[in-house]
Amino acid sequence: MVKSSLSSLYRSPFEGHATGDRPTRAGDIGVTVTASMLASVTQVSTWHAGVSNLFEALGAALGQVLPAQTGDTVRSTSQLVMRTGPEEFLIVTDEATDMTNRLRQSIAADVGTVTNLSHARCRIHLEGPKCVDTLSKLFPIDLRDASFPLQQIRLTGHHHVPCVVLRTGAEAFDLYVFSTYAFDQLGVVLDAALEFGVSLALP
Repeated sequence: MVKSSLSSLYRSPFEGHATGDRPTRAGDIGVTVTASMLASVTQVSTWHAGVSNLFEALGAALGQVLPAQTGDTVRSTSQLVMRTGPEEFLIVTDEATDMTNRLRQSIAADVGTVTNLSHARCRIHLEGPKCVDTLSKLFPIDLRDASFPLQQIRLTGHHHVPCVVLRTGAEAFDLYVFSTYAFDQLGVVLDAALEFGVSLALP
């Protein structure tokens, strides 16, 4: 049974960080950060020989076109589908839903595996004129517009901790991080942004 309130199920790993503005001496806020848990995260994967069958089954189950290659995403009104690997997809929704059991009804065990990661992933959102400068301190990837188009992802990490980075705007990014490391990863992001002035909100 899916409950509508995450607060009744989990304690946010971001609790303990001080919210509010930390401007520069000139009063600037160059990066605005929000961090939250996710209502539903589902990983769907297969082996190399099973990609075509999984692609067909998952597309039919979701009722939408799927990302064609690793790094691509497809967003609908209710969900975001990320191609996180040649044989792997990550599906994120902002509404509590029993996506895992729903997909297991359509994707047989000989086609692929469906894993609920709702408890294991969180999202850190950055936006502002200095968010690219902030992320450049952390991730060894090319963040220029031409190399990192809108609505694409990059699988990267910092301090040996994996992270999926999604570009949502010219000056906006979502970081999908492991819940286990989420508190410290948020702390690192805030430290990197501090010289530009940073504001943090926790829903």
